[in-house]
Amino acid sequence: MQRASEYLGQTGPFFEQIPGYQVRENQLILCDAIDDALEAGGVLAAEAGTGIGKTFAYLVPALLSGKKVIISTGTRHLQDQLYHTDLPRVIEALSIQSSPALLKGRSNYLCLHRLNMAPHLGFINRESRAFLNEIDEWSKLTKSGDISELTVVPEDSYIWPMVTSTADNCLGSDCDKWDSCFIVNARKNAQAADVVVINHHLLLADMTLKNEGFAELLPEADAFVIDEAHQLYDVAARFFGNVVSSRQLISLARDAIAEQVNDASDMAELRDYAEEVEKAARDFRIALGDSGLRETWLKVMNKPSVKQSLDSLVSTLNDLNTVLQVASERSRGLEQCFERAQSTLIRLKRFQQDNAQQSSFSDDVPEDQAVLWYETYTKSFMLHATPIDVASIFQKHTDNFSKTWLFTSATLQVNKQFDHFAHNIGLENYKNGVWDSPFDYQKQSLLFLPDNLPQPSEPSYTKELMQAALPVLRASQGRAFVLFTSYYAMHKAYDYLKQMLPYELLMQGDLPKHQLLEKFRQTENAVLLGTSSFWEGVDVRGESLSCVIIDKLPFASPGDPVMQARIDAIKRNGGQPFMEFQVPQAVIALKQGVGRLIRDVNDSGVVMIGDPRLKQKAYGRIFLNSLPEMPVTSDVKDVENFFSALQGAEANTVVAAEPDAAYDSEPA
Repeated sequence: MQRASEYLGQTGPFFEQIPGYQVRENQLILCDAIDDALEAGGVLAAEAGTGIGKTFAYLVPALLSGKKVIISTGTRHLQDQLYHTDLPRVIEALSIQSSPALLKGRSNYLCLHRLNMAPHLGFINRESRAFLNEIDEWSKLTKSGDISELTVVPEDSYIWPMVTSTADNCLGSDCDKWDSCFIVNARKNAQAADVVVINHHLLLADMTLKNEGFAELLPEADAFVIDEAHQLYDVAARFFGNVVSSRQLISLARDAIAEQVNDASDMAELRDYAEEVEKAARDFRIALGDSGLRETWLKVMNKPSVKQSLDSLVSTLNDLNTVLQVASERSRGLEQCFERAQSTLIRLKRFQQDNAQQSSFSDDVPEDQAVLWYETYTKSFMLHATPIDVASIFQKHTDNFSKTWLFTSATLQVNKQFDHFAHNIGLENYKNGVWDSPFDYQKQSLLFLPDNLPQPSEPSYTKELMQAALPVLRASQGRAFVLFTSYYAMHKAYDYLKQMLPYELLMQGDLPKHQLLEKFRQTENAVLLGTSSFWEGVDVRGESLSCVIIDKLPFASPGDPVMQARIDAIKRNGGQPFMEFQVPQAVIALKQGVGRLIRDVNDSGVVMIGDPRLKQKAYGRIFLNSLPEMPVTSDVKDVENFFSALQGAEANTVVAAEPDAAYDSEPA
């Protein structure tokens, strides 16, 4: 019987059909390992180095297996790339019949019922009215209802939540638009498909049955492929907990008003109570203080202003709940608003002083294993209950589904071990393997660790780091990412560099992320400054990116309420949180940041990491052992010589088109 890897080899259809296709030995070995896992069952953790072509390595055996396979990616962008680009290419090369499906979360699909309600939701200005008209015209043409199709309406426009549904506000089969519902049709397509592409958020939402009425998909699957698996722990922590937000409360109030206009016009008091809830939510936000806070609930729960405004919010929501109970007999929409008010009230009450230390308001999380915390934005707030232990919850849910699980990413190992990843998500009996990148890091890259920098805690650190970075940025002629662990350091560095460099400086926040990246690609010698969202999932190939500078080891803030709770839990169990959790988490993040540099066989460049702890602390060796095997120097002259040699080679060589990009792009 023909092995899956043979299709990717020199005698296979990919080599024959795809211009520039390169056979990669490790890709073939990985492909067969995945094929074996799909055939025999069990769990495989596979670290596949950047550029190995892991997407094709799992798509080929998945499509040939004849099984129903669910593939979960890290982001919606990767979902679209996988479904619209990679899958059709593989299906064509294999010359097989397949019925793949793309499935996203509810908020990605137009809700026809809410589109009809939108004009009654309030705060419709000229711009949103124009957007509504665009959406209305598009609704008559679209087959999928996927809002990413309608690019004329910005993806962050506040009009989208008004015309999409949530698990809370969906009317289910009682909706008058049920037969033409886009999410229902997408689910039906997914249930009939042999390969379904979802994302981690949807995977976890389905596991926890938060999309009630749509719980049929996961139990039908024979196997799961979890790509970008290093992200799964953080996503799981959010989904296994719970949230009460100002957006939920205000959305409930406005939906109640819209339903009252349609089905209970004689109940004017319902509008009054709903408006009181919206006002109380805004007052509670003010009581929480400054924007940008992310702190444990215990820190503010006894403040008189917070306690008083929370009591007021609970009281007004209780009043709305009472009148909605009476009105709920009028229509399914009002009944559903009543159900939302009831469940939100239960969760909100548990943040009141008598309950805050007793409950996590989540069925998944035992009372003593969750941390209650809050965060504030300019005009909104979120109250969270987040589990401290994700592993046992994730394991409980995965045991209910397929016995075949494949976890893959370019960054699963820490210090050449899978223990941290496996422990985080509760893997016990699993196979693992490492398939190294085909890139020649010894020739393509250089790691620069400057000497004589102060400790990162010193006030002068960022300025001295940028002074050390100047000759590097001049040698690279810009063409660099400078990655920071805080917004404060990024802004401080920007103020310094704009006076010292002749190159165009781009900074996170100046433009939406995708526009900033596009401008970086199109601008010669640009330097882009970014924080955490630019450490991973960003792919810039070629000369545009020849240098990555990282300011510090990316340890999560110990002041973060969730991190602190996990630290305390490890201590209670007699463990060492720094080495068991904080260092491994930072190693994964650093590997992702370093991974921005070499994205293709033709890429070359320098990584500079300023943090002196890499060489001064014993744990620094764990970080270095986890990075690609690059030559290391502390002499800036080596950096200058590297770029001089590189520029000389570029001047004498016509660089071939990027063959890798032609057939498989790696999102790691």
